[in-house]
Amino acid sequence: MGRESPAYFPVFMSRLVMKFGGTSVATVERIHNVARHVKREVDAGHQVAVVVSAMAGKTNELVGWCKEAAPLCDQREYDAVVASGEQVTAGLLAMALQKAGVPARSWLGWQAPIYTTAAHGAARIESIDGSGIVDGFGRGEVAVVAGFQGVHRDSGRITTLGRGGSDTSAVALAAAIRANRCDIYTDVDGVYTTDPRVVPKARRMDKIAFEEMLEMASLGAKVLQVRSVEVAMVHGVPTYVRSSFDDPENPSQGTLICNEEDIVEAQVVTGIAFSRDEAQITLRRVADKPGVAAAVFMPLAEAGINVDMIVQVVSEEGMTDMTFTVGTADYERAFAIIEKVKDTIGFAHITGEKDVAKISAIGIGMRSHAGVAAQAFNALSEKGVNIRAITTSEIKFSVLIDEAYTELAVRTLHSLYGLDAA
Repeated sequence: MGRESPAYFPVFMSRLVMKFGGTSVATVERIHNVARHVKREVDAGHQVAVVVSAMAGKTNELVGWCKEAAPLCDQREYDAVVASGEQVTAGLLAMALQKAGVPARSWLGWQAPIYTTAAHGAARIESIDGSGIVDGFGRGEVAVVAGFQGVHRDSGRITTLGRGGSDTSAVALAAAIRANRCDIYTDVDGVYTTDPRVVPKARRMDKIAFEEMLEMASLGAKVLQVRSVEVAMVHGVPTYVRSSFDDPENPSQGTLICNEEDIVEAQVVTGIAFSRDEAQITLRRVADKPGVAAAVFMPLAEAGINVDMIVQVVSEEGMTDMTFTVGTADYERAFAIIEKVKDTIGFAHITGEKDVAKISAIGIGMRSHAGVAAQAFNALSEKGVNIRAITTSEIKFSVLIDEAYTELAVRTLHSLYGLDAA
């Protein structure tokens, strides 16, 4: 992430990046609570950079204004508007810290600067020049950085990183300034074995490997943005998930996301993730010949639609059935695209269903244990849960089932793999 040379960043004390999400900074009162968390770390001798999101609900309000002004608006101006939410929070937190006796200044994405691609609304960070922020550390200053935003180097235009982008801002900044760790403060006190609202016996994990967290984030867990976990893993940034609603003087430890080698004994299955935002599309009697799969999936890829599970049945008389899943938000568009290329593909008819859910079991321990998925299939069968499709990888497997059985399936697998709290 554009790290400066080690010679420029001599680390005489621990360096820390703290990130606070929208619910943590939803009111001025909560911003003062965040300031107390930051002051605790400063008093402990840390050099601190804080990354903040917009106040809860503010980004949605700004997006609504953009749509009201022009439904098909210029994305460059859209970014200029929606990035303002984080600017407000950064300034308010800097004020709150100063009131608490902590020297602080706010930094916007273009001031750091955080350089990104030109993909407005979904930009990716290319590099970060942290020299100004580090200079501020030398003056005893806390840097309060507006998350979610950056700047395109050539055009000088403000860019935004997409929903959840402040997580990525924080981890990337931690990598750039060689921070000892990155603490992500949210409304939960860590990463749980599954959603506690579905399984009350779910328990908070002390540690989880980067690879496991990446799978959980991509398979439905809402704790962290997928891209932020990718950045943390690539740059080896130890990352804690912690609660901003803890007592600032006595916070909980949270969950450490770290390298696999830092976990002494890995469980076979670490967690159960699920997603109700799934839709299934089936093509009946597709010609079983070279090039057909490309004819089906290339138009979807060109439209930016991600395809997940793909199942093709055994060919009979040169014809086959093909089933795949897409996100619910992309269902109507995907269905229409496939119907448009019906003559090219040559299928008899197309069917679809949105009342499906994906249940996934994740664990680095699967690498050295056989039969883990088979146990799940048997347990779900005994509960009367029909499996529509299956996908597997080295450290996870996923099943597609009827949405009505989501909670039953999650609870069944959570118990099966010994994840229930005592």
